[in-house]
Amino acid sequence: MMKRLETMDRSRLALGGLLLAVVLFFSVNVFSNATFQGLRLDLTEGRVFTLSEGTLNVLATIDEPIALRLYYSKLLGERSPSHATYFERTRELLERYRDLSGGLVSFQLLNPEPFSDDEDSALAAGMQGIPLNNSGELGYFGLAATNSTDDQAVIPFFTTEREGFLEYDLTKIVYALANPERKVVGLMTDLPITGGGSRPPFNQQPAWAIVDQIKEFFELRLLPTALRQIPDDIDTLMLIHPKGLNDFTLYAIDQFVLGGGRVLAFVDANAEVDVPADGRMQSLPVSTFNKILKTWGVQLANNKVAGDLETARRVNVPVGGKMSVADYVVWLGLSKANFDTKDAVTGDISVINVASAGILETVKGTDTTISPLITTGKKSMAISAEKVMRSPDVVGLFRDFKPGGKPLTLAARIQGTIKTAFPAGGPKENGKPAVGIPEKHLAQSASPANLIVVADVDMLHARFWTETRNLMGQQLLVPFANNADFVINALDNLGGSDALIGLRGRSQVARPFQLVQEIRQAAERQFRDKEQALQAKLEAAQAKLQNLMRRRGVKDGEGLVLSAEDQASIGSFRGELVKVRKELRFVQRELRKDIDRLDGFLKFLNIAFIPLLLGAIAIGLVLIGRVRRKPKIMAEQ
Repeated sequence: MMKRLETMDRSRLALGGLLLAVVLFFSVNVFSNATFQGLRLDLTEGRVFTLSEGTLNVLATIDEPIALRLYYSKLLGERSPSHATYFERTRELLERYRDLSGGLVSFQLLNPEPFSDDEDSALAAGMQGIPLNNSGELGYFGLAATNSTDDQAVIPFFTTEREGFLEYDLTKIVYALANPERKVVGLMTDLPITGGGSRPPFNQQPAWAIVDQIKEFFELRLLPTALRQIPDDIDTLMLIHPKGLNDFTLYAIDQFVLGGGRVLAFVDANAEVDVPADGRMQSLPVSTFNKILKTWGVQLANNKVAGDLETARRVNVPVGGKMSVADYVVWLGLSKANFDTKDAVTGDISVINVASAGILETVKGTDTTISPLITTGKKSMAISAEKVMRSPDVVGLFRDFKPGGKPLTLAARIQGTIKTAFPAGGPKENGKPAVGIPEKHLAQSASPANLIVVADVDMLHARFWTETRNLMGQQLLVPFANNADFVINALDNLGGSDALIGLRGRSQVARPFQLVQEIRQAAERQFRDKEQALQAKLEAAQAKLQNLMRRRGVKDGEGLVLSAEDQASIGSFRGELVKVRKELRFVQRELRKDIDRLDGFLKFLNIAFIPLLLGAIAIGLVLIGRVRRKPKIMAEQ
């Protein structure tokens, strides 16, 4: 009887403990929701849900009211769960903008149901609806923003393809409305970047995508490549592929810098986008700007481009009559390891793609400080620019690559005192001072200069950083690299404002398994050497066979007549061909053997070993518990 009562008491205690645990669970949740609602913890790798420094700076410097109206159809969320999730994130983000701005940013959520006033408001604001059913009902998910002077900015529809750039798009709108007066950027280039070009690869493209990105933040003004003075209202001068500039233009740039002007220069030892009208490249399309660069403390390495094994991009190339994939060592996908994370321009950049970039070298004897912003990895080397001109041998460049063991500089910040590249004064006309040049000659900069030089022009072209999608008749840019963000950051930083530093899209970053990549590259380099030797042997055997048949064969109207000796030779050659092809297939299989072995090990580790280990630990804990309880039970009995 006593044992039964003890058992009942234990059951009641267990039930009471369970009920108490449930009550505590709900109590803790209610308390935490009320007390810690404003606290947030973001454990994602890219801090996807944490506002960037640029957004915080923008919201902290707003001095006029900005109204945000978010249009969202509930029916759209019911039909598309991905849009519903996207909406929740957008709403939460806009609410944080409102709270952090101290009330200067207002937020209103509208549900544009069919035939409602809110739908009329959405259409008037420029929102774009998408069909939801056969009855013609439209779903809306867009944003309209206005400032105190009735300037307006809109996002017609939040497509999920740009979800990674949500903060970028929202903060860009707030910044543009809060800062209607923009810095002036003077663009000097002979490439058809701003439109009007008819030569490849710019056919039917009115302007490069990078131009539209710059215009969203700055007033862009195109300058001629032949001038005698940089206009006074230019805040930052942007040079792209400067080549063939006369002394008057070089002197104008020189004096602009010495007078305190800021410059963002893109130079290149092999600009792949600089293609002649007839498509025939007679010489390297190289930037000729070293006369000025040397006075700044750097120079573009002569006839050299940067190659890097660690950041080489994979491309499709024809090998032996078939398409293959190989590392193109001069097309680089650079990541955070290649950037100066302490500099405001590159501190929050994730990925930058470059193509046959040049190399910046330090020039001694200047009073400037050169700070690399972008570098290659240590497995890099300088490659002759002529090897990547016209039709480069992608496989050959990879096969013959010899790492130099030190990084190469691709972009640098230049600060300090600069001396003129024209110590004798400005250029003359007929032995007399030229008309139109600055009246006062500056021999050196009065204040420390702040310049940025990038040794690649191709990174500006859309093919290397974004894809263009068609959404309901509108062209939509979906970036896969931060090339445009780097340009915007650099221009904003040189212009003297820190408001947009840290503002960028959170693009998806490829994170390759480094060990797999190293194994693959080592195996592939060995494979390429053997493949080349076997391919040469195969071609030699084929040539011998064809030569013998052409030399010995006689057509008599019924076919090819060969002697027994010739037939035996042909049979021998064909046997050799079969043997070589078999060796070639074996080598190709060996290419993936180590990777497949590692892949199998990792699958076993994740699928079988870890669960088995956890199961063994659980069983062990249960057995230990039973062993410890057994003496107590025996003692009670």
